[in-house]
Amino acid sequence: MKLHELKPAKGASKDRQRKGRGVGSGWGKTAGRGSKGQKARSGVGIRPGWEGGQMPLHRRLPKRGFKNVFKKELAIVNVGDLAQFTSGTIVDQAELLRSGIVKGRHDGIKLLGQGDINVSLTIKLNAISRSAKTKIEAAGGSIEVI
Repeated sequence: MKLHELKPAKGASKDRQRKGRGVGSGWGKTAGRGSKGQKARSGVGIRPGWEGGQMPLHRRLPKRGFKNVFKKELAIVNVGDLAQFTSGTIVDQAELLRSGIVKGRHDGIKLLGQGDINVSLTIKLNAISRSAKTKIEAAGGSIEVI
């Protein structure tokens, strides 16, 4: 077999559909567009959700609730996650991103008190729970809320 002898398997390729090429093709005359109306015209552009002037579904349905556009999205870190750091380390947002404990973009980081810790760390985060604060201070660490 040579390169010029290669061809697709039988039934693997089909010719493209050529509309508007006579009644014998099966796609002549109106070429699958029906007869008259907005969608039969050239240059039609009906956007998704358009219902021909009827009040669209997304406007008919009642709206509920409230979306606060100013909400701060905080990443959650537990005290037990900080046990991997060596004693005396300054743990801030950059250090947590570098170590892979926090991934992605957030408006800040909150430390919660789940888990145990026995190394003294200096914590510089946006928010710290009361239980996390007592565990860090009991281990000999210090806390700074920024």
